Amino acid sequence: MKKKFPEVSIIIAYYKKKLFFKETINSILKQTYSNFEVIVIYDDEDRNELSFIKQSLKILPHYRIITNKKNIGAGLSRNKGIRFANGKYIAFCDADDLWHKKKLELQISFMKQKKINFCHSSYKIINNFGKTLGHFKIEKKLNYNLLLKSCDIATSSVVIKKNILKKNFCFSNFITKEDYCLWLKIVKKEKQLLGINKNLLFWRSVSNSLSDSFFQKLYDAFKVYRFSERYNTIISIYLVIRLSLFALIKKLDMYR
Repeated sequence: MKKKFPEVSIIIAYYKKKLFFKETINSILKQTYSNFEVIVIYDDEDRNELSFIKQSLKILPHYRIITNKKNIGAGLSRNKGIRFANGKYIAFCDADDLWHKKKLELQISFMKQKKINFCHSSYKIINNFGKTLGHFKIEKKLNYNLLLKSCDIATSSVVIKKNILKKNFCFSNFITKEDYCLWLKIVKKEKQLLGINKNLLFWRSVSNSLSDSFFQKLYDAFKVYRFSERYNTIISIYLVIRLSLFALIKKLDMYR
């Protein structure tokens, strides 16, 4: 008898997020769509939190833990998780974010209905205590030029078909913006990316996190434009400035 694999593989890159991890796993457990597996990439050579991770995952029916020998970063850890995934669809969740209980149900249904390979969603921004700070409303349709202006895709909101994640379609090893390279490659292939304008994700804004590092983001954005998208230096600098201005405008709008 042929073994039946879960339809969705949820990949979590974990590095020192003990404070929020159980809450994240509980939000996954509460999904109304249940045909999934969880793959946690333990990205820390320090094994002090590994037993905690194992204990936290026991409430899930299907899970596995992959340990890295050393810290390799979120992007490369997600790539590793993709290689171990059994699902037809891949979903990503950062170890401190939370999902709406109907996230997978709505996105998988939407992708099947529209016959698309990629889906993301709008999201709320929360603080360490789960209080809502703001919300981000996505464009329902994103093309290359729109995405080049403003990186509006939250990784934890994404569901993607595994078969489009080929060798050169993967996360980069950048400290930040490791996902931006991939979204730009995918939108060039798919021509446009569709999203659901509902808050299916609660994205946690943690001060002093990598996602909060302004200058690192600028540097990595330059690398995306210069080395991944292969624009010349002058155009790459212009694109970084434009990206920063759009990010500032949208941030002011999000926190209104």
